[in-house]
Amino acid sequence: MFCHYNEAEIFENDPALIFFSTFAIRMFRKKLYTSSSSPNVAALRRLLRSKLTLAAIFVIALAMMVAILGYLISPDNSPFANEQYIEISAQKPGFKAYMLKYRKNETVHAQSVMKTMIYGKRSNYKLIPFNAYRFDNDQIVLAEFDPFPSENPREHRYRLADVVFALAPNAPYVIGPDSARFTTLEGTSFTYAIAHLQQVVSKTHFITKRFPLGSDRYGRDVLSQLMIGTRVSLSVGLIAVLISLLAGIFIGALGGYFRGWIDTFVMWLINVVWSIPTLLLVIAITFALGKGFWQVFVAVGLTMWVEVARVVRGQILSVREKEYVEAARALGFGHARIIIRHILPNVMGPVIVISAANFASAILIEAGLSFLGLGVQPPMPSWGTMIKENYAYIILDKAYLAILPGLAIMIMVLAFMIIGNGLRDALDIKTIEKPGRL
Repeated sequence: MFCHYNEAEIFENDPALIFFSTFAIRMFRKKLYTSSSSPNVAALRRLLRSKLTLAAIFVIALAMMVAILGYLISPDNSPFANEQYIEISAQKPGFKAYMLKYRKNETVHAQSVMKTMIYGKRSNYKLIPFNAYRFDNDQIVLAEFDPFPSENPREHRYRLADVVFALAPNAPYVIGPDSARFTTLEGTSFTYAIAHLQQVVSKTHFITKRFPLGSDRYGRDVLSQLMIGTRVSLSVGLIAVLISLLAGIFIGALGGYFRGWIDTFVMWLINVVWSIPTLLLVIAITFALGKGFWQVFVAVGLTMWVEVARVVRGQILSVREKEYVEAARALGFGHARIIIRHILPNVMGPVIVISAANFASAILIEAGLSFLGLGVQPPMPSWGTMIKENYAYIILDKAYLAILPGLAIMIMVLAFMIIGNGLRDALDIKTIEKPGRL
């Protein structure tokens, strides 16, 4: 409802304000009417009206943020989130362990934030879980981690200098009455008081590492594996959909626009590929291309173009005889320009809807291939690989190790399917409301 009033009554003593306010109000009304009558704006408004669709968009946006930031927000920011602690394998969610930061005898390399976000960062320290510790002169004695501590635990000894510094191999290590002399990896010799080394270790080399979703059979952080595995699922879906769009739109446009023997050949090709079960075709392509990260993209994408081609062909057949296409031909435009600039923009609605469904299918196919050992290969984390590695725990008391990645797959696929249904309803011209009178 809009209130109609005389603008001149408000600013009757100021002609300039009358002019500009009247102009602004009329432009606002014109913009509102134009936006309301725009099919794209109406479709977007209808899409965002559904709370379920908004929830699906939020889930996908959250997953995309996790996939992009990656190792910057992951609890385990090592490459592939593959830090393994066999001593604390298969621990329950909420588990925490006390660990000693033991310096690796490696050179420290500076690394940019961008490179860390994409590839992760190798730690300069090795983490050693323990139950208790004590100092013995120039050494620290750790009681081996045991979820059920005994009265006589196994003990391991480490030199304090090795814990704090990266020492040169085969360099002299001299112990005095209350000091230690050693040479670092850079070739510099130091002499430190043993009491000082004990103080440094006590203050900076003990940490408490938490595992919010527990650890897997290799002692890796399950939460980090799930977060980095999001990258694989979304990447496979995105690249596979792009490949299917490129191939499907090209082949479907050729058949629908030119018809004749070209359309006959396109339909024969579509029927042949469609007759082969999708998973078997993906497995065959995977065997031909080999196992790996990028091979999965191509294998999944080459099996999903058929639906796109069929939809594009049908849509182009229905619009190729429209008046605007005939006008473009009469103006002497080439076939490529007519298809790309005049036909395809008017048939992309159903293609967008089917792309959302293909995105969900690509995630499922990738998870299935990884479960069978034909997808991405370890140590790269994948939700399907996580299920494969931990499905034996389903009959034990740690079923969550396989259920958590399964839930992640289910939620992601469900989100894309909900968006696909929302797009289908929003782009249906019969259900878009007409603009009201102003």
